[in-house]
Amino acid sequence: MLDGTRKFNLVDDSNAEMKRILTTVYDALKEKGYNPINQIVGYLLSEDPTYITNHNNARSLIRKIDRDELMQELVSYYLDN
Repeated sequence: MLDGTRKFNLVDDSNAEMKRILTTVYDALKEKGYNPINQIVGYLLSEDPTYITNHNNARSLIRKIDRDELMQELVSYYLDN
């Protein structure tokens, strides 16, 4: 019998999905000859999806990520490393 409260955490799954999508988008941009970092930063700052190529469905994928959550995760990662 369990008397304690269990903690449910989706963060790990969400972070893994964000990383998978971001990696796919990065690879698609690189394949098309773009500077992936510049293009992703442009998208994050403007929310203009035209910064992201349609190649390999990258534009649709990046729009599945909440920009605020992604930026929060990026800043946290940067400061922790």
